[in-house]
Amino acid sequence: MRRSSSGAVRALLVALGAVTPVAAAPDFVRLTPAQIHWVELPGSHGVQTATLYGDPDRPGPYVIRVRFPPHVMDRPHWHPKDRYVTVLQGTWYAGTGTTFEVSLAKPMPAGSFMMHPAGAAHWDGSASAEAVIVQITGEGPGTTTQADPSRPMWVEVTR
Repeated sequence: MRRSSSGAVRALLVALGAVTPVAAAPDFVRLTPAQIHWVELPGSHGVQTATLYGDPDRPGPYVIRVRFPPHVMDRPHWHPKDRYVTVLQGTWYAGTGTTFEVSLAKPMPAGSFMMHPAGAAHWDGSASAEAVIVQITGEGPGTTTQADPSRPMWVEVTR
């Protein structure tokens, strides 16, 4: 009698449900700072974004970064799904509600975290002489709705 090869035996055991097939290794995503592609948002006074993972315009998880130049903030807006923000660099100023008043923004130094609940109005950016970088994670699609579309989204401010 001939011996079966181990591959054939394993295939038979998998087909019979006695052994679970080994899953393919997941794809890893690795980016160095030099590989991050920043894109300036139109009319934003220099605000830039970079998509690190996924696509915020499509269903599924995404990770983006936003870089605010000094003294640039966005006006009140909201998103349809929760978003999770970590401050990576600088002091990020974040306010809540539909009234934009820079003096009401809470300063959040690097290492801080904020969760934006779905549909909750907020506004944020740099209200000082330092640039700010935040990292945002969420589930797409992640649109932005301005509280007052008659006003420009981006504004230069002083604190």
